Amino acid sequence: METFIKNLNLDAKGLWLPITLSLILLLVALFMPKKNIGWRELYITIGVIGLVTWVADGIFARFLDLVDFGHPKISGIGELVTYSFVPSSLAVIYLNYLNLANKWKLVIIFTLISTIIEWLVVQVGYMKLSHWNHMFSLPIFFIVYSFVLPLHFMIIKCNID
Repeated sequence: METFIKNLNLDAKGLWLPITLSLILLLVALFMPKKNIGWRELYITIGVIGLVTWVADGIFARFLDLVDFGHPKISGIGELVTYSFVPSSLAVIYLNYLNLANKWKLVIIFTLISTIIEWLVVQVGYMKLSHWNHMFSLPIFFIVYSFVLPLHFMIIKCNID
């Protein structure tokens, strides 16, 4: 039991922020009025984006050692909820409001929101940048919101008769 508690990394500096953000964003994604996205698309998006985020963590944080969350050797509860729910909840919210008329406005807004979240997590001390800079994240966020998520939405938004 002691190992389990230690592996949760509950004493990580700034742990409150990723847990709070995860909870708020997940609740918004679940309870917002559904405009463009139904429960099926929500479910698929949370799963797909969660998987992609965990793979990205494996590459950027583990393999390339560009960032650390909490303790560098432990994937604690903060990392679990951050990777599982922050990007996927943002993706669900983004896709719910996405249409041709507001695409570029939403791309800019969500790129800024994602950058601010990343910056805040660093400021509270939970995320430590090794060989990474927030400026590297900007084009990634921009590409994800401009092209990757709309493509994902086109793929999953099929009519089942």
